[in-house]
Amino acid sequence: MLKELSEKGISSTLVINAMEEVPRHLFLDNAFLEIAYENKAFPIGCGQTISHPYTVAFQSQMLDIKKGDKVLEIGTGCGYQTSVLAKLGAKIFSIERHRPLYIKTKSLLKKLNIRATLFYGDGYAGQKAFAPFDKIIVTAAAPYIPDALVEQLAPQGLMIIPVGEGKQQTMIFITKNEDGTINKTEKGSFSFVPMLEDKA
Repeated sequence: MLKELSEKGISSTLVINAMEEVPRHLFLDNAFLEIAYENKAFPIGCGQTISHPYTVAFQSQMLDIKKGDKVLEIGTGCGYQTSVLAKLGAKIFSIERHRPLYIKTKSLLKKLNIRATLFYGDGYAGQKAFAPFDKIIVTAAAPYIPDALVEQLAPQGLMIIPVGEGKQQTMIFITKNEDGTINKTEKGSFSFVPMLEDKA
């Protein structure tokens, strides 16, 4: 899997090493154990999926995590991306809207000694009480870039978010300027489950 990521353009040794330290099979149902390291998405319950390893690596690489960075993650899911960010040295605040996933993942991350502050709630609202964040990562397809997330991004902060409705979305990379304005760059097409606004 890691060799394939390198061949697909993941050049950050920090990201590759972090992914090597996070056993992907621990985040999947036993039925997928034999194929856990293929570059595929798999169901994790509540209609959600674990992202392709390439997608996890791509978003992590774009954020250029520095040790101690305060990171807001929208969509905890099974905790795989959360764990990779933790291995990169990020201080993570992660929001999940599906309560069963939130409960299950909170227990799993504790068992794996992954340090992250998890919340059950609406990702569109972010987590204002802990803002600003150095980096923000959204792991579900948003129909638009939520204003609350832009507001909670620190000056010179970075955000990566898939935007669009339908089967394919455009990955948008955002940098925030000192005056609060943002610059947006398109970074290719990806496929994510939809980001849902109301809490389950």
